[in-house]
Amino acid sequence: MITVEGLKEYGANVEEGLARCMNNEAFYLKLVDKVLKDKGFEELRAAVEANDPDAAFEEAHKLKGVLANLALTPLCEPVNEMVELLRNRSEADYTQYLEKIEEKKRLLENML
Repeated sequence: MITVEGLKEYGANVEEGLARCMNNEAFYLKLVDKVLKDKGFEELRAAVEANDPDAAFEEAHKLKGVLANLALTPLCEPVNEMVELLRNRSEADYTQYLEKIEEKKRLLENML
């Protein structure tokens, strides 16, 4: 089960995330659980694999917003990097970012 203490150990800025949720811990944890089930992660991977930078940017940008609002910093950081590269149409191996994102997401999922 994901807990506030577990999220702190993970590296999330829990105080910031809670503040955005009116300090409602149950609501915050529910949103964290919900984001882990978000299809955006799968859609991001599919867009990268399809070599569709526009779709990849859209999916990464959506995830960035949600992750930043929940202050899930370890997961948000590689998504942020990917968003900026995609925004600038940079040539990059986006699969390495997907791997980082999926690794950080798995760490959270292991708390369930």
